[in-house]
Amino acid sequence: MPADPWSDWQPLAGQPPLTAPVLAEILDGGQTFRWTARTDGTWQGVWSDCVARLKLQANGRLLWSAPAKLVVRAEKMLPGYLAGGRDFGALADTLPWRSDAHLARCLRAFPGLLIPRQPFGETLLCFLCSATKQIVQIKQMVALLAERHGKVFAQTGDTVLHRLPTWAELAEIPEPALRVCLLGFRARYIKETARFLAARPGWLEETEHLPYPAAKARLLELPGVGEKVADCVLLFGAGKLEAFPVDTWILKAMVRHYDLDGWSPAQVAHFGRTHFGPLAGLAQQYLFAWERAEARRGSA
Repeated sequence: MPADPWSDWQPLAGQPPLTAPVLAEILDGGQTFRWTARTDGTWQGVWSDCVARLKLQANGRLLWSAPAKLVVRAEKMLPGYLAGGRDFGALADTLPWRSDAHLARCLRAFPGLLIPRQPFGETLLCFLCSATKQIVQIKQMVALLAERHGKVFAQTGDTVLHRLPTWAELAEIPEPALRVCLLGFRARYIKETARFLAARPGWLEETEHLPYPAAKARLLELPGVGEKVADCVLLFGAGKLEAFPVDTWILKAMVRHYDLDGWSPAQVAHFGRTHFGPLAGLAQQYLFAWERAEARRGSA
C-alpha cells in the first residue's frame, strides 16, 4: 500500500475553544486509548478505519488533517466522534454546579471538556483491557491488538495504520495469540466475550441503542464486564450520559468532597446518578479530571 500524504490543516467547525490541558484530558485522560501526542505538539488518533490529526491554535480553536485518501471520511466522522452532535458547554451549564461548590470549581478548571462518542464495539474491547491497568498500559495492549490482529487501512510515511480487530475476528484468534498482546488474564475475558457475541449476531448493536438500565444489564452478562466497565462502555461508546463509572479516582473524589467515606462503588454510583442527575457521566468526567490534575500537582 503506497504512503498517503496528509492534507492541509482545516478548521474544525462548531468546536468551542479549548486549552491544551483540556484537549489532553479529552484525548489522553482515560476516555480513549488510540490518540498519541506527537513531538510537534499535534495529536494523532485512530478509530474504526479512520485517522486524523488535531492541532490547537493559539486562540483555542482546533485544526484537523487526514491522509489525502481519507479526508472525506475524516471530515464526515470527526465531528460526530468528538462530540456526538452535542453542545457539551450547554449541557455542563445544566449540571448542579450552582449548589455544588466543588463541581463548580471542576467546571472552571476544564472549560470545554467533552466526551467523544467512540465506536461501541471498540470501546467494549478497550475497557475489557482496562482492569487493574493504568492508561499507558491499556494503550500498549490496544496498540498491540491492532498491530497484530487488525486489518491495515492506510499508510502514512513509514507508519502503517491498523484498525482494531472486530469481535468476529477476535472470535477466530486463539487465546494464546491474544496473550502475546500483554493482556494477561484479560485475554480469557476477551476470547469468551468474542464467542458470546459470535453466537448472537446483532447483540451489540441492539445493546447500544437500548435505554441505559437495559443496556447495562445486558453488558453485565459478558465475561469480565463489571459495573465500572459497563458504565465506561455506555458513557464513552453509547453516549449514555447517565452512566457514572466509579474507579479509584472517583472514590477518592467522593470521599474528599462529598463525605462518602466507607461507601461501596455501587453506593457511590447511585449517589452520583442521584446527585448529578441525568448528566451524571459528564459531571464524573469533570471530577475525574480534577482528581488526576491534583495528583499531578501534588507529585510535582
